[in-house]
Amino acid sequence: MIHTEHLYKSYELGGQTVYALDNVSVQIAAGEMVAIRGPSGSGKSTLMNVLGCLDRPDSGTYILNGEDVSTLNDDELASLRSQRIGFVFQNFNLLPRMSALRNVELPVHYLGGKDARAKAARALETVGLGDRMHHEPNQLSGGQRQRVAIARALVNNPDIILADEPTGALDTKTGEEVLALFKALNSQGHTILVVTHDLSVARHCPSEIYICDGQIVPSPTVGVGGGL
Repeated sequence: MIHTEHLYKSYELGGQTVYALDNVSVQIAAGEMVAIRGPSGSGKSTLMNVLGCLDRPDSGTYILNGEDVSTLNDDELASLRSQRIGFVFQNFNLLPRMSALRNVELPVHYLGGKDARAKAARALETVGLGDRMHHEPNQLSGGQRQRVAIARALVNNPDIILADEPTGALDTKTGEEVLALFKALNSQGHTILVVTHDLSVARHCPSEIYICDGQIVPSPTVGVGGGL
């Protein structure tokens, strides 16, 4: 599903060129659950932004489900993001004055889709919040808010769910529950990428991509997936 070759992304810092991505080539098959792990400043966020079509590499090729993303213009990238990638963020990014149901409806409306309310309700039921869909975010726990965010990512049936530090704002027990939900969704066929610096989070993923100084390198920890 995801195939990149020789991705480079650089920026200028203090008169020097720093490579956030330095010749990065990865392959991720449909239906995998993969951790993208690395220390702060390693390049994992840059890789996430490129794979999520939020940013472009300076050079290299990115093929997503058979389509060469490298050739798309900004409008085409925005359309691809809306249709094929679901995002889950550390701080939930929910609109505070809207119910869970209305928050989850929004991606459907952005695409001009029909039956937004029914699709949102089904997504909330999938994440176990069928009885909380009319609650606003401030009426929900942190774990419930993250479940709303996951439902929002699911509602348009994307090819990929990309989760950026999805347990970072949660306590350990709630974080484990959210990761169990991701694993359940993965078992249903969803492709899930979890961006994290946390080894305990990465251990929930069958495989891992470890990035350091902009390069994919072998994982320094034995027993976390196979790496790439």
